[in-house]
Amino acid sequence: MKKLLLLLTIAVFSAVTAFRPVSGVKEDRSLLLTQLQQTKDQLLKDVQGLTDAQLEYKPTADRWSVIECVEHITLIEKAIMEGEQKLVQQPANPERRKDIKTTDEQIIKNVEDRSHKVKAPEYGIPKHNYSSNAEAIKAFTEQRDKLIQYVTNTKDVMRDHITDHPALGPIDACQLLLLDAAHTNRHTQQLQEVKADPGFPK
Repeated sequence: MKKLLLLLTIAVFSAVTAFRPVSGVKEDRSLLLTQLQQTKDQLLKDVQGLTDAQLEYKPTADRWSVIECVEHITLIEKAIMEGEQKLVQQPANPERRKDIKTTDEQIIKNVEDRSHKVKAPEYGIPKHNYSSNAEAIKAFTEQRDKLIQYVTNTKDVMRDHITDHPALGPIDACQLLLLDAAHTNRHTQQLQEVKADPGFPK
């Protein structure tokens, strides 16, 4: 689990604020579902109607295309969800709530901030494993719907399962999934930058 979280480090936080009291399960679920749904909707809106030439356009050889951003988001989300599932299967440790110093708001804000450049872990680099661009977009949609269904229906008390993140310190399972939603927004911004490039196909 620690190895997985090390690979999933998205940004280094230079400061933390005081611990925010844990909210109720209903409020946690509402926040998380809102983040997951909004970032899903925005990504799908941004790729809707794009041609293969547009989806595959790379401003430079070392930058990802729109469709590569989509595939990266899917790969990272799959790994994060697997990590979260392993975490909630471990014994709950709510006594560690007091150790959490990073707020939900900090996680969202800092992961979404693209001024922090981070190299993707090897397993998160797009492999072009899909038969078509449509299949890659479908894979993202199915993965996100699976995660939304889990959050909607789970009886897991995610706030009671806490692990140590190498950059954030102690975080709970809910925050791990909030990190995932923010990561989606981070790379949706990236694909928007590709679309805004002067050479983007018309």
